Amino acid sequence: MRKKKTYAVFGLGRYGQAVANQLVEGGMEVLAVDIDQRIVNDMAAVLPICKCADVTDPEVIARLGVADIDTVIICMASNLEASVMAVTLCKEAGVKHVVAKCANTMHQKILLRVGADEVVFPEHESGVRLAKNLLSSGFIDMISLSKDTSIVEIDIKPEWVGKNLIELNLRKKHGFNIVAIREGKKVTVDLDPEEPLAKNITLIVLANTAKLAKFK
Repeated sequence: MRKKKTYAVFGLGRYGQAVANQLVEGGMEVLAVDIDQRIVNDMAAVLPICKCADVTDPEVIARLGVADIDTVIICMASNLEASVMAVTLCKEAGVKHVVAKCANTMHQKILLRVGADEVVFPEHESGVRLAKNLLSSGFIDMISLSKDTSIVEIDIKPEWVGKNLIELNLRKKHGFNIVAIREGKKVTVDLDPEEPLAKNITLIVLANTAKLAKFK
């Protein structure tokens, strides 16, 4: 059985809470950490693993077991020094994927330079979107249209290459409505259902979010 991915969220402001909540709702194991005990107390009711700690301290990073976590999301854009230290310590601990929130493009460059694998700008909605993209590994991007409906880009599977949309019948099998095909920068919305699918394309799909999770 495939091992469930683990996540840590450092900094439980509005953005951090949005990411952590979405990941928990997606059934993931999430370690949530903030330096403010009051915030930790408030979030403990909704985040099962919520700790008060200083993630700029190497000993704290070791005690938290960060080395065993797949993805760490650092949500402390208002404190560049703390973000830089947290990114550095996580990468030194061996975390494969570190995402950092930043305040501006200069901070983005700095965080990437010190080892962040991905840097995002602080918006609550993008926080939810980031979490959904993390949950939807195998999907290139996910945009929520409503609570139950999303649009995603999906890499074409090897077994789909050479078949057409009629043969695949993705609507019946998975509940997917193919709205467009992307090939490089070209997006085609006027689809020929009988045309064989090429190798290097992505499908832009409208579907029920729960069905997308099962497809993953």
